[in-house]
Amino acid sequence: QVQLVESGGGLVQAGGSLRLSCAASGRTFNRNVMGWFRQAPGKERDFVAAIIWGGGSTYYTDSVKDRFTISRDSAKNTVYLQMNSLKPEDTAVYYCAAKSIIRNLRRDDDYDYWGQGTQVTVSS
Repeated sequence: QVQLVESGGGLVQAGGSLRLSCAASGRTFNRNVMGWFRQAPGKERDFVAAIIWGGGSTYYTDSVKDRFTISRDSAKNTVYLQMNSLKPEDTAVYYCAAKSIIRNLRRDDDYDYWGQGTQVTVSS
């Protein structure tokens, strides 16, 4: 089992920054891949970014490239999502997710473990 706890959401003006954190606990082999997804009201849950825990390779959806950065701190068992130059369209509930198999990184139905979500609201 893996437990994921997100924090760091909030309200920010357009152009501002937030850093989300996802603290992971449990079996390490079950979290070889850590991902961030987001879901806006009335929309499907979408892939944002993912990181391979061991090698550190990162992947992003096109709309956040050059603005968001995913990283991990192995000592703290924590994954971060640094979000800069935020836009109103980034408003959503952001979820941290984990899985063991390194494949289909952008598919939410391929992840095994999920956090409770944290709200990010960007005002114009």
